[in-house]
Amino acid sequence: MAHDSHNIVAVGVDDESLCLAVNKIIECQGGVSVADCFTMPGEKDMVKNFSVLPLPVAGLMTNMDGDMVATVYTAIDQAAKGYGSTLAAPFMTLSFMALLVIPHLKLSDKGLFDGDSFKFV
Repeated sequence: MAHDSHNIVAVGVDDESLCLAVNKIIECQGGVSVADCFTMPGEKDMVKNFSVLPLPVAGLMTNMDGDMVATVYTAIDQAAKGYGSTLAAPFMTLSFMALLVIPHLKLSDKGLFDGDSFKFV
């Protein structure tokens, strides 16, 4: 959920996990996801763990029951924190990073934007 442009915003530590998370969002036609791809010692096959909260209504809303949304979102939030995020609200932080009118440095589809001077860096 990226304000203004509504593009996908993703942060991660490896290409495989980022790719899985983004592809799940595309598959659901919008959503919030967390993924972890890793290979167990002595194994060849990659293990892929992921969770996704689908947001298929315009890529921003869900038609799921509110209690189910809360359960899934809480699980995704806890997973992100379990993978090392120290942010209190990792997904809301990413969402607002794309809102260019809030001051300081922001991410956009055109690059970094300085909200204080209102110009691209």
